[in-house]
Amino acid sequence: MTLRTSRTILAATAILALCTAPLRAEMADDELNINGDSPVVTKAPAADFLKGHLDEVYSGWLFRTDDTRAMEQDDFDNPVMVFGEQGMDNWNVVDGSEGKSCASCHGKIEEGMKGVRATMPKVNAKGELWSMEDYINDCRTNRMGAEAWGWDSGPMHNMTVAVSVQSRGMPVNVKIDGDAAPFWEKGKEMYYTRYGQLELSCASCHEENYGNYIRADHLSQGQTSGFPVYRLKTAGVVSIHNRFKGCIRDTRGETFKPGSPEFHNLELYVASRGTGLEIEGAGVRP
Repeated sequence: MTLRTSRTILAATAILALCTAPLRAEMADDELNINGDSPVVTKAPAADFLKGHLDEVYSGWLFRTDDTRAMEQDDFDNPVMVFGEQGMDNWNVVDGSEGKSCASCHGKIEEGMKGVRATMPKVNAKGELWSMEDYINDCRTNRMGAEAWGWDSGPMHNMTVAVSVQSRGMPVNVKIDGDAAPFWEKGKEMYYTRYGQLELSCASCHEENYGNYIRADHLSQGQTSGFPVYRLKTAGVVSIHNRFKGCIRDTRGETFKPGSPEFHNLELYVASRGTGLEIEGAGVRP
């Protein structure tokens, strides 16, 4: 068997797994209202730039089981909130050579970080596209004189959850024009690029086949409005870039690293596809 034939068989198997009619399941007809007093929009008309691709956009929460959705409806039951509370505690901890905490510059997290997650990623003053993790580490190294945190380290997960919760219920509001446009275009190109032995793109699963099952996974639109999320599979917090890494790995391709330029660009484009949805603060996924 030639390499080309082998790849063709693998790709055909993957597409068959995605497209088999009996494996399709309807998403939940439900509304997300956290703690009974924080409604979050999980369905919305698609942005104009998605015309011809999607008519509506849906949060990944709608594609989860009843039990998983219920966890996110109550902060007491949501396992990610344990990590968020640790991040909120660390907000006031002095660290580094400058004798500062996060609160020293930003005040109370409820005030200083309100709306921040909804605008991420965004272009910084130097013209670089930064994610929330970049801004956190910039504060730590340049303002606090502290060591940078690893992208997927425990302290970084805790802080990103804590910051994200402050934007709960606020609309996705990423900038895609002006100085952000070149990054957005690169992210769009990456979204439709096929990777790996299975020759699958992001769109293969999350645009063309959302609602179908691939193995035991009920495919969503791949929206990022619920990130960072607690994954039941790994019993821990997962960042957006870590999820991107896993998706490309699952195509049996060589993936990029969290924090790479490629994933920054992809994060911006994917976030923009969720325009109309609202930030969940921190979600729960399988």
